[in-house]
Amino acid sequence: MCKILLSLIFISIPFHLIAQQKLSWEDLEEVSFHDVYNVHYDDYFLKPTFGPIIKSYEGSKITISGYFLDFSYEEEFHMVSRNPMSSCFFCGGAGPETIVEVIFKNKSNYKTDQVIEVTGILELNAEDVDHCNYILKEATAKLIQ
Repeated sequence: MCKILLSLIFISIPFHLIAQQKLSWEDLEEVSFHDVYNVHYDDYFLKPTFGPIIKSYEGSKITISGYFLDFSYEEEFHMVSRNPMSSCFFCGGAGPETIVEVIFKNKSNYKTDQVIEVTGILELNAEDVDHCNYILKEATAKLIQ
């Protein structure tokens, strides 16, 4: 009886909570946005409302492939994007769901517009307008092209 109970508990745990999952850019589209006024910046920002499926990945190790973007000036700031910088990564109707902020475990040596596969712990950010809505922490990556 104990074995049956343990088996049922194990199969009821969503698989993505145990293993890393490869997400697509379409998976990140499960979000809606509404304008919210920010007193600090005296401006309106898009506040995300994440859907239940993408919420289920929060805190999980995920992998996504995209174009590396390096916005490092005074401090390191990296993103991976559905679109390359060379074709205006945020133009043509692309929204906040088309970029993921990446916080690497170790210093990154990638160049802007190289295609990488990045793996990290997914954080969903709905409050801090100084960071992206999707953040990968403790990230590692490998060059695809």
